[in-house]
Amino acid sequence: MTQQIDDASQDAWIKAWRFAAEAHAQQKFPGTDMPYLVHLGMVSMELLAAHAQEPIDGIGVAMQCAILHDAMEDQDVPHATLVSEFGLAVADGVAALSKKPGLPKAEAMADSLARIGRQPKAIWCVKLADRISNLDAPPHYWPPEKISAYGKEGSLILASLGQAHGYLARRLAAKIAAYPS
Repeated sequence: MTQQIDDASQDAWIKAWRFAAEAHAQQKFPGTDMPYLVHLGMVSMELLAAHAQEPIDGIGVAMQCAILHDAMEDQDVPHATLVSEFGLAVADGVAALSKKPGLPKAEAMADSLARIGRQPKAIWCVKLADRISNLDAPPHYWPPEKISAYGKEGSLILASLGQAHGYLARRLAAKIAAYPS
């Protein structure tokens, strides 16, 4: 059954947007002077466009996670804060989407993908939408090896989570194909 977007969901998204705006207030979109909210908006728009093509069961929680997905990893917002503000499902979704500090980069992605895999498929969709938005032009200061590794990581995400949503999988595959290698 398709979950409709109701007033309560919209209000929850607005609450999450305001929270994210405060949490990321000083953060910039990599390689630009744009506020980081640009990225959060891009991920959210990818998710809404995907939901319009193929409904995502759990879109309400997924949208909150899309808006908040970098709050723990980038801004050290505690899991407990997200639980008290947005509930356990959102907090656990954001935690799964966050790489654990201290793990080597290759292990951090594998660990995050394993944790995402234990979440509802709506959370998988957030990760797919996140990487779609991240596969626009890489920051000008990235060396070629980092650009290549980032594209390969996109392929790993697609292989691990692509079965969650056909439309998002096709979008991500197209972004990977067009990404500089």
